[in-house]
Amino acid sequence: MADAPFTPVPSFESHPSRYRHWRLTFADAVATLTLDIVEENGMRSDYLLKQNSYDVGVDIELHDALERLRFEHPEVRCVVVTSGQPKVFCAGANIHMLASSTHHFKVNFCKYTNETRCGVEEALAESGQRWIAALNGTAAGGGYEMALACDQIYLIDDRSSSVSLPEVPLLAVLPGTGGLTRLVDKRFVRRDLADLFCTKAEGFRVKEAKRYGLIDGSFPRSGWDAGIQKVAAEVVAASPARSAQGIVLPPMECVTDVDSRAYKYVRTTIDRKHRTATLIVSAPTSPPPANASALRAEGAETWSLRAFRELDDALCHLRFNEPTIGLVLVQTEGDAESVLAHDASLDGLAGDWLADEIRFFQGRTLRRLDNMSKSMFAIIGKGSCFAGILFELALSVDRSYMLDDPDGEVVVRPSVASSGRFKMQTGLSRLENRFYAHADQLAAALGALGQSLSGADALDLGLVTIAPDDLDWDDEVRIAVEERVSLSPDALTGMEQNLRYVGAENCETKIFGRLTAWQNWIFQRPNAVGEHGALTLYGAPESPRFDWGRT
Repeated sequence: MADAPFTPVPSFESHPSRYRHWRLTFADAVATLTLDIVEENGMRSDYLLKQNSYDVGVDIELHDALERLRFEHPEVRCVVVTSGQPKVFCAGANIHMLASSTHHFKVNFCKYTNETRCGVEEALAESGQRWIAALNGTAAGGGYEMALACDQIYLIDDRSSSVSLPEVPLLAVLPGTGGLTRLVDKRFVRRDLADLFCTKAEGFRVKEAKRYGLIDGSFPRSGWDAGIQKVAAEVVAASPARSAQGIVLPPMECVTDVDSRAYKYVRTTIDRKHRTATLIVSAPTSPPPANASALRAEGAETWSLRAFRELDDALCHLRFNEPTIGLVLVQTEGDAESVLAHDASLDGLAGDWLADEIRFFQGRTLRRLDNMSKSMFAIIGKGSCFAGILFELALSVDRSYMLDDPDGEVVVRPSVASSGRFKMQTGLSRLENRFYAHADQLAAALGALGQSLSGADALDLGLVTIAPDDLDWDDEVRIAVEERVSLSPDALTGMEQNLRYVGAENCETKIFGRLTAWQNWIFQRPNAVGEHGALTLYGAPESPRFDWGRT
């Protein structure tokens, strides 16, 4: 099946009142998310979402629900994820959607799905919201991977429902949204049993699933509802209560045209001729909230949250809707003191649930930036304000160019925000990542936190890559940009994804550093997407024809 014409994702925003595929309901401290797919309401019209299968539109709604549960419903201690359709929980990503999508869309879809599922796992660690997968029917492929992101998994014992990861035997691809990694790194399934499971297309029903550690428990159909309610009640009873009043997440205002997006604090502009995008984050223009009451009054309008919600949205649009843009030039503008004041306001409110949630959201957005499959350069010139948390942007990118300004106007202001508050997927701060195994350089950089650093100072400390003077500045930046966009995008993606993650691996770095890259490669191979590939012929009477050569 040939690639479909490129179709942009119209919006990464949603709201429960507009959900087409999920229902979100509440009963005291328990929320229930019910997946009930409307088959004909896919993002495109060339496939049907049969068997509760999903596409990116379903994932966008799930991501929206996840964020609203944390910001709008802090009282929720337990989230039950289940299906509104009989005998099927979820069949995973829609195969016909994948087979007919462009290559870049498939890979970005898998990455976005993975990030959302990491957000499910972070909800427990950061907010104390425990997620329970209530599989009231078969969970296959991405459906079971969705369950694996939850804290507990229960499968209905009806003699027919099962769990499976059938991608390898049926599609000639791998479980690309975290299934492989979560089996062995999270649920500690033995590798030989995981091998058996991943190559058994029909999967395992309750008895074997329990034996191999693929689920945590089961209930018969006659006692299903009561059993899940009991589990949820036990989770709530074991969790500390939080009676805080949530805030509303309003729609983001954005003015768009074919080559730009302008939010209140974030702007992107596209230079299609040179295949670059400029992303500018502006400093706040109003003072920070003075206390917790003021923070609640501002809610989602406070700069620390609104600017990062806008940044997160802008990054998603660049990923999905600008596939030929190879280099993002990250810039900042405004008053550095204002950024530092807003950071200090949140610091002073540490322990307050809303201040903490804003910090966690900033961290998630920065990790989204780390995962961009585009080259990224920070351009630190006149009018920049890479200070406080905005300095983390300069530490996230692949290179940073800073003007060594003879007038002393161009400075960076690293702060305690870079001391370990915002972790990468590796569990390291971006400074620890930068100076891995160089303790003396890390100590020197940490010693400079709170200082205003010139280009020469930042270069000496290793905080920027290159610091040209004003005579060489324009040429240095121009040549660097021209060189970068001339290189193979495939080679750059592989290089960057490896260089961005140093040190020991964990579940998340395997998912994003390995799994996404493997899926990227396998999705291009003839055995999957060639004329006679398994993904191309899925559902057809003809069997796939494999190239048996192995490398």
